[in-house]
Amino acid sequence: MSGGGCSIRAIWILTPNDTVAFSRRFAVVEKRWRAAWEAEEGDGEGDRRGTGAAPLLFPADHEVAAAFAERRRREGTARGSGIRTNVSSVGLDSWVDDPITRHIISLRLDKEEGDGFMLWPVVLQKRGGYYVLVLPLVDPQPFRAYENLLKRSDCGSSAKENGNLSSILFNLPCITGAFMVAHVVGDIITGDIAEPEVIISSGPSVGGLLDSLTGSIGISARAKPIASPVAAPTASLSSPVGAAQSDSLKGGVRPFDKDLLRNFIIGAMPFGTAQDLNYANVTSIRTTGFSGDPLPTDQKQPAWKPYLYKGRQRIIFTSLETINAALYDRDDVPDFLSVSGQVTCRAELEGLPDVSLPLTGLKTAHVEVSSFHHCVQASEPTANKQTLVFQPPLGNFVLMHYQAPCNIAPPVKGFYQLSMVSENEGAFLFKLTLMEGYKSPFIMDFCMITMPFPRRRVASYDGNPSIGTVSMTEHSIEWRIVSSGRGLSGRSIEATFPGTVKFLPRTVQRINSSFRSVSSTGYTEDSDSEQDNAKNGASLDDYIMEKINKDLQAVDLEEPLSWQAYNYAKVSFKITGGTLSGLTIDPKSVNVYPSVKAPAEYSMQASSGDYILWNTLGKCPTAALPREL
Repeated sequence: MSGGGCSIRAIWILTPNDTVAFSRRFAVVEKRWRAAWEAEEGDGEGDRRGTGAAPLLFPADHEVAAAFAERRRREGTARGSGIRTNVSSVGLDSWVDDPITRHIISLRLDKEEGDGFMLWPVVLQKRGGYYVLVLPLVDPQPFRAYENLLKRSDCGSSAKENGNLSSILFNLPCITGAFMVAHVVGDIITGDIAEPEVIISSGPSVGGLLDSLTGSIGISARAKPIASPVAAPTASLSSPVGAAQSDSLKGGVRPFDKDLLRNFIIGAMPFGTAQDLNYANVTSIRTTGFSGDPLPTDQKQPAWKPYLYKGRQRIIFTSLETINAALYDRDDVPDFLSVSGQVTCRAELEGLPDVSLPLTGLKTAHVEVSSFHHCVQASEPTANKQTLVFQPPLGNFVLMHYQAPCNIAPPVKGFYQLSMVSENEGAFLFKLTLMEGYKSPFIMDFCMITMPFPRRRVASYDGNPSIGTVSMTEHSIEWRIVSSGRGLSGRSIEATFPGTVKFLPRTVQRINSSFRSVSSTGYTEDSDSEQDNAKNGASLDDYIMEKINKDLQAVDLEEPLSWQAYNYAKVSFKITGGTLSGLTIDPKSVNVYPSVKAPAEYSMQASSGDYILWNTLGKCPTAALPREL
């Protein structure tokens, strides 16, 4: 019944107050679902009670909201723990003992005239304070298989075991589609509908000796992002709420443009079947319609290119990389560095040409490609080369995602030391080296070091860095080494910063915290975006931390800031002119068929993700964890 596509029975958007802010049902899909259940039960008049089969009527919005609120009460939070705990019982999602049930949930709706029924699988995402629920169309067989999992007495399941939750979901491609629907709905709610960033240089490159000279003294053409050429949407798209909707709802969430969301669903999911979830494409079709230009008889216009481009032709590629690092500066603990990147593209080409792009150096750089855009046909990698052939869509799009190690020295390395002189005063020292081994055209646009103290309030600091400026916030000290507009290129620098930091006494902090909690007029909400609120019951984070802390010794007085969790400094930077993985694209090797005069441009940018300098005087956080975790 469900086939290989994605059909959606219903979409609900719930507020933290357990009210329905938006809902959309698809009668055509619902009719298909009922027909499948009737075929499963024979004549359709069999005993439906206790089987979780189709109800006589589809639940009303208030029933869905009540069922979601009841699930949050039973599971402890909106997402639940995902693992079986002492508060789990038969029939709960946590009884399955699989973390997937934090994102694919079931809702039980009790009827006064019957035993009720269950909705499954319901894909759950939290975006902008709202809960997005998507119910895809599935066959009765996987539904009944999940019912059996809810009644099993044993705990957990092996990955190789038949009938476990992962094997059930693996055979349901509609689950992936439902997640994509929930994601794009969440983007519209939050206003995060911008296209991938593509960067070009603001000025032409002369090349040769002149580029080397200007780069060595820090003078270079600054890169700038460019927008997609698709038609601009309505004015309400400039923000998730529009100019006339600036007031907040009761509960602290911002209202969203329901007409905008409704129009997107009509264009992207006619009759409940997802066709094109690209927001830019759907907006372009509604604004300009399909292209009226005649096409060659041997070409078919793809869905991702609803109209043809007219104008100056060119192709722009951008490599955007993010480096995550944990630097310990210790002999007994190795440093960790990894690079995740993507290649974005914008092809302003007339007609429906094919673009060929060879990737070289994949094995040398140890690059692992994780995914390609659906318009890409990738050849089998041979030796050190792989060829990509694609018919590009309109606007900016992500051509590929990849993972790789950092194949050159860390852009920022050195050590950070912090020791507590007393309960309310600490002494720290930074000794760093920036851009060692990096030559032009690498340019560090900015670099900042942040010392976070989330459990202590900073009263003052004392110290003068060898370079840069220092500022202070309530819970951190920020050291800006390289400022925007004064990039570092063609040379390395050493930076030191000795100093002391003083904190407010803990008694003052407790009084202020109590005052803030009493005077607050907000509400208690499930913080499910990253971790659940501990006040709402047992959660996965609480359970894991309980297991970790059980085998740990008490924290020494020298480390009273926290359980070694914030005993670090965070590094933020941006580098242009090269990649840290070593993966590059040669613009001269890009071919377009049929052949046209379309120059190819290429830019590179790397930025920091979780780039951490751990306190060398503290205990290593990786060594402190129990072995079984």
